[in-house]
Amino acid sequence: MLKILKYSFYDLIRSRWSYVYFLFYLLLGFVLLFLNNDVSKAIITLMNVIILLVPLIGTIFGIMYFYNSKEFTELLLAQPVKRSSIFLGQYFGVAGSLTLSLVLGLGIPFVLYGLFKSDAIFDFTLLLVTGAFLTLIFTVLAFNIALSNENKIKGFGYAVLLWLFLAVIYDGLFLMSLIIFKEYPLDSFSLGATMLNPIDLSRTLILLKLDISALLGYTGAVFKKFFGTDQGLLISMLMLVLWTVLPIWRLVSVAKKKDF
Repeated sequence: MLKILKYSFYDLIRSRWSYVYFLFYLLLGFVLLFLNNDVSKAIITLMNVIILLVPLIGTIFGIMYFYNSKEFTELLLAQPVKRSSIFLGQYFGVAGSLTLSLVLGLGIPFVLYGLFKSDAIFDFTLLLVTGAFLTLIFTVLAFNIALSNENKIKGFGYAVLLWLFLAVIYDGLFLMSLIIFKEYPLDSFSLGATMLNPIDLSRTLILLKLDISALLGYTGAVFKKFFGTDQGLLISMLMLVLWTVLPIWRLVSVAKKKDF
């Protein structure tokens, strides 16, 4: 698996799109940190970009890499190599290269600005951790969709639709349900619905750690009571881990049974 991971990783690192992805975050980090006196506002702006862009890039890169390397994958399948090693190596190669571009792109301005000496280091670290999780999650979801759909157009459409649903449509349905059933106690429902969406969960974690939950009203108070505790943070991180592990398990399980 390590050889396949290394090949996939270096293949994407040499891609010009990886450099564009890295330079985008590098430039964005420098602009927001060095031209903004309020670090919290810079982190909020970075969060708004990362929450939407990272899942989209992970989805597109994952689906495109799977389809573009399909012939090479079939060649590997003819060799005495475990199927799990092939697909896990490709997945971690793609997700690793994207995560490295994100962490270095934002980490370099972070180090040069000197945030590691300030109180904002935890907030910025949480931002990078959630960004890395979103990359891992949406890349493996894209791999699962591609593995289940032979048609490239259909697979690409399903992948983009999944991102659109979790990034935009889910929030609309969530807010509508809160408005329609506002006369009922919705504390547990709000917490559960937030955890079922990795994008919403990541956004909520960052906003609450920036201590601006008062802007979210009653819902923010409920979230603050749960996510603001160490136990809430631990459970949230475990949910992000589950969002990563379960699709990886399905990827390996389907790959073992699929007839190529």
